[in-house]
Amino acid sequence: METAVPIIDIEPLRCGSVEQRQRVGNLIGDACRTSGFFYVVGHGISSDEFDQLDELSRQFFALTIAQKMAIRMELGGRAWRGYFPVGDELTKGLPDQKEGIYFGAELPSDHPKVVTATPLHGSNLFPAPESFSAALEFRQAVLNYLETMTSLGHLLMEGVALSLQLEASYFDRYTADPLVLFRIFHYPPLPSTAASLESEDSELQGQWSVGEHTDYGLLTILRQDETGGLQIKSQSQWIEAAPIAGSLICNIGDMLDRMTGGLFRSTPHRVKNRSNRGRLSFPFFFDPNFDAEIKPIRDEIEDDALARWDGESVHQFEGNYGDYVMNKVSRVFPDLGREQLP
Repeated sequence: METAVPIIDIEPLRCGSVEQRQRVGNLIGDACRTSGFFYVVGHGISSDEFDQLDELSRQFFALTIAQKMAIRMELGGRAWRGYFPVGDELTKGLPDQKEGIYFGAELPSDHPKVVTATPLHGSNLFPAPESFSAALEFRQAVLNYLETMTSLGHLLMEGVALSLQLEASYFDRYTADPLVLFRIFHYPPLPSTAASLESEDSELQGQWSVGEHTDYGLLTILRQDETGGLQIKSQSQWIEAAPIAGSLICNIGDMLDRMTGGLFRSTPHRVKNRSNRGRLSFPFFFDPNFDAEIKPIRDEIEDDALARWDGESVHQFEGNYGDYVMNKVSRVFPDLGREQLP
């Protein structure tokens, strides 16, 4: 399939020679300097794992709103887990036209970060079998996916390190205990008037399933269904990132932009579901340790704050990754943030 977004076979990262691994790293580097997005194939993940999670997710979103709200995010507290209905998540202050569930690494109550009430750490919320007959299968599928994607995140960051002519293990100092965040999003069909609007600049309420934004961390690994609707801003042009069977699509986040001094730019993207059916997407965010201090890899800085979607510089904030991400997520769910976080 022809696409403006590179397709990279990462199988050599899993089992190739040193030279083959470096070639994959070079391809990843080229993609990060140009489109900021790339498809990956050869990841070794069974299609059955994707298909099972897709089917169980569709069953969950088909539940009544009352059944879904039984695991609403307010119940997740500082762990920032659970379900939110359409319109509750904001991008640039406007409600996104999607519903979803937030998950993260499943941590026991005696984990040090849970004991100290560190935000974004804790246990997940899952539906009860009384309201969702496939609840146990859904729980196990999500936990399996978290484990699979965490392993893939480490592998891909080895490729990113090689792309920068660094040791493959370079990013381990930042990801020994990565903040992994997993979302399952359902995008209902937009109203016909919103779905047909093509203006590039308008951010009218209801026009976009998700408005223009960048991701916060190191790397996002996305599984999308066959519906389409993802758009990325490459070379100042919006292009479609159409689904490709068997692939995952990756993009770099703000922290990799910061670490590379703007050599790799976190790329704006958005979603518009123009179809007449619900769209599912499964973004997995592989982020630095919550308390990691993010330091530049190179001395040169190419700051593009004026050109960014939010007008903010990723190169000038002070603090660790937890400070950065909490400032961002409190804007996404402002009411929840005021209730649950300092």
